Amino acid sequence: MVWVSFLIDMSKDKELLDFLLNHITEERAELFEQVAAQRTKYLTVALEDLFQPHNASAVMRSCDCFGVQDLHIIENRNTFAPNKEIAMGSSKWLNLHRHNTKDADNTTGCINALKAQGYKVVATTPHTDDCTLEELDISQPIALLFGTEKSGLTENALSQADEYVRIPMYGFTESFNISVSAALSLFSVTERIRKSDVNWQLSEAEQISLKIEWAKRTLKSAKELEKRFYAENS
Repeated sequence: MVWVSFLIDMSKDKELLDFLLNHITEERAELFEQVAAQRTKYLTVALEDLFQPHNASAVMRSCDCFGVQDLHIIENRNTFAPNKEIAMGSSKWLNLHRHNTKDADNTTGCINALKAQGYKVVATTPHTDDCTLEELDISQPIALLFGTEKSGLTENALSQADEYVRIPMYGFTESFNISVSAALSLFSVTERIRKSDVNWQLSEAEQISLKIEWAKRTLKSAKELEKRFYAENS
């Protein structure tokens, strides 16, 4: 019965998607189809207390460009405030999960939530037990954890990570900018999972749900159109 209910719900979602797409250009609808097919939740990103708008925006843009759908934002001390010009509208296409409960340990809350969803939490920092991006085991869904611009990840975050990864450097500078680290890491890991045999793509139901959400974010009259659809199909 649960499976039958799921199929009915997915069928209704398909009908809603078709209805909304009728109010969007054919070119935009085709782009939704192409991009959704390349989206992944197998890899996700978590940012701990980023405060510089240009870095926050650049990481969001990289997530979108490399097909990473979910971005987790930990706000213990700093508020995540992206620069719209740098982000280039990328937030419109991502799922942003904010962990910002007042007076709470949002780092632990985020990490526990990720682990409960089956993610291996990988801290991106030099560590005695670290590995390179090429050596990172990708047989399990991965959450890459990045820290603040100056001090990196907190000891709290590092102590709860499952693994540690580093990006090799050969110059005098001791570290990459956070946005550069994220871009390099996302490029490496997304390329590896796409070439592997892991099930990295979204399910059909997830893709339909995502395209519905994108359509809603695109259409100014989305709420009215959705009400009209359910009124006509109740």
